[in-house]
Amino acid sequence: MSENVQRRYSAGAMTLHWLIAIAVIANWRIAESAEHAEMPAKMEIFGYHKALGIAILVLTLGRLLWRWTHPVPPLPSSLASWERVLARAVHVIFYVLLIGLPLGGWLANSFNGREIDFFGMFTIPALPVGENKELGESIYEAHATGGEVMIYLIALHILGALKHTFFDKTGGLWRMLPWGKV
Repeated sequence: MSENVQRRYSAGAMTLHWLIAIAVIANWRIAESAEHAEMPAKMEIFGYHKALGIAILVLTLGRLLWRWTHPVPPLPSSLASWERVLARAVHVIFYVLLIGLPLGGWLANSFNGREIDFFGMFTIPALPVGENKELGESIYEAHATGGEVMIYLIALHILGALKHTFFDKTGGLWRMLPWGKV
């Protein structure tokens, strides 16, 4: 195996990373569209947001399973210790949000007595929590705040990848792409 391949993430990790990244950004835009829509279109658009959120949850669980069974390339040795800590912290927070946001959305829906339609293919039942609209609304608010945190972390993640690729010349972005020099 060449040094370039050993420093890259596996093809499975790359595929899951980019699928999740695209889905998260699309879901953010869907939520933004829903916020500005009028009823009943608002509920229909939020339906897509909820379904895509569940897809993100499933993809993330798959990504975690993949990560536990496939070695992750080491961080470049040239990184400062604060960069290593920040990189690890951002990744942990990403996983917490990628699991917590969909679960929180499902829980909030459940407290409001709502099932989740998965793109018309099947229905995901409400969790057996009983109805509590006030708690459901509080969870929705926390969900929205978590979504904002996710967007800021994505921006930080992109800036870090660009910095490591073009300024530090450590090939940061190329570690998660099948081309380019790591």
